Amino acid sequence: MDEIWHQRTVAESLDRLGAHSSGLSPDEVARRRATFGPNELTSTVQRSALRMLASQFANYMIVVLIVAAIISGIVGDLADTIVIGAIIVLNAVIGFFQEYRAERALAALKAMVGPTATVRRNGLLATVSAAELVPGDIVTLEAGRIVPADLRLCEAPSLCINEAALTGESVPVDKVTGAIGAADSPIGDRHNMAYKGTAVTNGRGLGVVVATGMRTEFGRIASLLSDTATVATPLQRRLEVFGRGLALIVLGICAIIFVTGLLRGEAALPMFLTALSLAVAAIPEALPAVVSIALAIGARKMLAHKALIRRLPAVETLGSVTVICSDKTGTLTANAMRVDQYYCDGVRTAEFGAGTAWDLLLDAMTVSHDATTDDAGLPVGDPTEVALLIAARKASREHALADTRLPRTGELPFDSGRKCMTTLHQLADGRVLSITKGAPEVIVALSGRTRQGSGTAVTDPAALLAVAERMAADGLRVLGVGIREWAEMPRDMSPHLVEQNLDFVGFIGLLDPPRPEAAAAIATCLGAGIVPVMITGDHPTTARAVALRLGLGAEDSPVLTGADIDQLTDAEFEKRVAAARVFARVTPEHKLRIVTALQGQGQIVAMTGDGVNDAPALRRADIGVAMGIAGTDVAREAGDMVLLDDNFATVVRAVREGRRIYDNLRRFIRYVLTTNSGEIWTIFLAPFLGLPVPLVPIQILWINLLTDGLPGLALAAEPAEKNIMQRPPRPPGESVFARGLGVHALLVGLLMAAMALGAQAWHVGQGSPLWQTMVFTILCFTQLGHVLAVRSEQTSLLTLGLLSNRPLLGAVTLTVALQLAVVYLPALNSLFHTVPLPAMDLALCVATALVVLGVVEIEKWVRRREAATGS
Repeated sequence: MDEIWHQRTVAESLDRLGAHSSGLSPDEVARRRATFGPNELTSTVQRSALRMLASQFANYMIVVLIVAAIISGIVGDLADTIVIGAIIVLNAVIGFFQEYRAERALAALKAMVGPTATVRRNGLLATVSAAELVPGDIVTLEAGRIVPADLRLCEAPSLCINEAALTGESVPVDKVTGAIGAADSPIGDRHNMAYKGTAVTNGRGLGVVVATGMRTEFGRIASLLSDTATVATPLQRRLEVFGRGLALIVLGICAIIFVTGLLRGEAALPMFLTALSLAVAAIPEALPAVVSIALAIGARKMLAHKALIRRLPAVETLGSVTVICSDKTGTLTANAMRVDQYYCDGVRTAEFGAGTAWDLLLDAMTVSHDATTDDAGLPVGDPTEVALLIAARKASREHALADTRLPRTGELPFDSGRKCMTTLHQLADGRVLSITKGAPEVIVALSGRTRQGSGTAVTDPAALLAVAERMAADGLRVLGVGIREWAEMPRDMSPHLVEQNLDFVGFIGLLDPPRPEAAAAIATCLGAGIVPVMITGDHPTTARAVALRLGLGAEDSPVLTGADIDQLTDAEFEKRVAAARVFARVTPEHKLRIVTALQGQGQIVAMTGDGVNDAPALRRADIGVAMGIAGTDVAREAGDMVLLDDNFATVVRAVREGRRIYDNLRRFIRYVLTTNSGEIWTIFLAPFLGLPVPLVPIQILWINLLTDGLPGLALAAEPAEKNIMQRPPRPPGESVFARGLGVHALLVGLLMAAMALGAQAWHVGQGSPLWQTMVFTILCFTQLGHVLAVRSEQTSLLTLGLLSNRPLLGAVTLTVALQLAVVYLPALNSLFHTVPLPAMDLALCVATALVVLGVVEIEKWVRRREAATGS
């Protein structure tokens, strides 16, 4: 029943739906429920445990490892097969349990949207499950209830609805019943409609259901999620490229070794087995485990800082972001109105003043609204009226006492046509005081005099409206206040009589304030080279003012609106989107288009949000960050990460942790590629130098799994470098080999191989049986010297200190002890084909480790000099 309901009158809507004021009959309800189905959302499907487990194997490196395990089994190296298989299972288990725990935690956050509804059927009122509503049902609304379906309003006395979750508007909307002519009116301007999932803040209403389930605006946005493709994370893309490249390189080297052996006259089968053994040796088996463990540790740390990670790769993705698109309401702002400024007695100020006019303004703030306090003394009611009550309290005026001194004797409720409301109060001397508050232009137009000091002056409308415009330009919602004194209670309470000949008292400027920590978080983002972008459904003037308060853009920075976006082609929009920092009056489709356009420019985009209207963009973004407290279920299910404290600053802390994790992964990749390079060069070059195969399979396995694994895992605990948030993000297209990593791995690996082969050649030439143990131990020790040096790409080990990463120091010490055990314990000599080394040979092995450490430290010194000179 896709109709433009806001254009129809109440009578036309009822007729179109076959409904009437007494409600539907039970038989008709049953027939319509069979036709339209339950009033439930169906697009957000929970991932099953089996699906979560299967997703852990959808990784190129895992596929390569599985192939390596199969090959190891074929060549008879069952130990390697078992260990690689264990690593694959460990990786899957870590990822699965992290995602499973996150889904369970997310489920605990869920709350039903509109669980019950009060409906009129067969002339009687009944409370039913919201899922049982059908089009044509007559539903009643009251303050504090959630709208259970999309409604065309039939009655709306003083009805006010907060639609922030759907539209992003922070100010509740006053509702009307008359038809609205424009067919293309945005949702926020359809004041005769009430939408599923929004909250009634004031008044009462009656409406006819026009849409249920997935046909509602809430459901329409939720259905966009199924059409919005998820995007692979930067880490997944980089590891995918890394895995493919590594596999091709290894296959190439193996082919060269196999063909070279055949050309030298070697038997085909031994050369084939040698080539396969080298392939297994070249693959960094520990990489998936290190990645998973590093991400799991990061996820645990983030949870301690109120950030729940739903998918492990999201931990690193935050460290890669170049743009953070943030919803304004509830994310950058508190989503709680407060009085920020006053204008009274000719003075515009943030502090409440003194004098007769100020006393009158204080009376209005204290009694001319319906906000009250609960049993605990906390204010409850419409957010704007609660803000007035709180401001009056701060000015030492208690609502209960003032209400006793100025009891209400009458009222004219707010009406969007009049744009004002009036309350009347009995004075102690028998007179009556009427207080009118509303839109500034309305109050000024109704006021002939202005209260100044203890008297009055003729109102200057132009001057007063100029003040109101300046307050609005500061992002304030401005209320005007006027009064009139009556000798007795007016007999005719018509608005055109009561709301005339007012004395203007003042303006009240209200603000949905920025979160206290948001400005600092944005400053940190800017310092880290991350572009923060604010996206909101609010008015452009409000959006610009909030952005300026947050330090987001300059005063003359452009604000792109949804209307602007609609008029731009995709090519034109891509040019404009890069420069824009504030978007206003946008729809869910606009948010999705913004994120997609930024990604089309190669940006890594994070999107924060809490409303249903944010969900499609959350799903599309490289990482969606949903709010856990104020967020809707749809938004939380679309996000990769959920902020349990709804704090924008938590995003920045997560960015810092993400950068640290990626730095540590690069350290591990630098380390493991270099060590594998050393092994490959050693095995590859030995035959060309006329030397025997340097290592046996169990020695290769020992180096790969122990010497690579233990220190590599400890690299995941490396603390963040001091300048981690003072450097720009990594270029989105940057590979893991960038910034000299590939060259480093090649050359340092050659250095390791040269020292190992040199020792082998010497001992073989001397006829010494120590040559294989020397090669084995040199490769182990040089890797340990290397792991200490690669803790930073620029900072020296002396500056870092050995104790700043105690797990790594412990891993190195343990690995040295285990290697010495393999060399010197008789029970292990036969197993690992080793012989005890004399002291001088052991000292030589230690010296080779120091050589590698020294060479890498020289490389870092050169990097520091280049960075200092800018060359």
